[in-house]
Amino acid sequence: MSGLLLIPLLAGSLLGAAGRPWSPAAPCPGSPESSCHEAPLVVVAQPAPSSVWKLTRTQGAKDGESFAAIMKTADTAQSDPDFAGLIVRCAPQGKIDVMVALIRPFPPRSRPKVTIAATGGGTLTFDARMAAAGATVLLPDEVSAFAAGKWQTAASLSVAVSEGDSEIRGVVALNGLREAYHSLLASCSQ
Repeated sequence: MSGLLLIPLLAGSLLGAAGRPWSPAAPCPGSPESSCHEAPLVVVAQPAPSSVWKLTRTQGAKDGESFAAIMKTADTAQSDPDFAGLIVRCAPQGKIDVMVALIRPFPPRSRPKVTIAATGGGTLTFDARMAAAGATVLLPDEVSAFAAGKWQTAASLSVAVSEGDSEIRGVVALNGLREAYHSLLASCSQ
């Protein structure tokens, strides 16, 4: 029987209530049907603010070849766990590539459909192809014009990548894209 009394005491000390006498919860002021304690035992963390665009440089396949890219991670509170974020990179011949980064890859020969909706703008669907062993979805060339223009004033992008019966959805905040894009362009020529 003494073991049963020890359980509430241990639970109270683990939750920080060891100094308070055990009692049923007192009614909250202004709300007769609910109850509350003097101080919260658990504080719920708020989601971290959106990350910033990160400028990186990766080695190319040829000796001395490298590519600059800017990357932004997904808003994890609004995205599937398999959605990593958005990548905008310098490509050969002065092109800019836009890619969606995934955690769970699709088969390398997949041709997924990608639907993108920008806040304050329309929804577009594209046929895409896989890159980087299926973990990155390469969007068609015309998407780079959106990264250079309309997306720079949008708050966020909602992205859905569909292949067969599988779909991965995510949201990427676009704050800071204009500055990051200009830094990318300056790095492309280096």
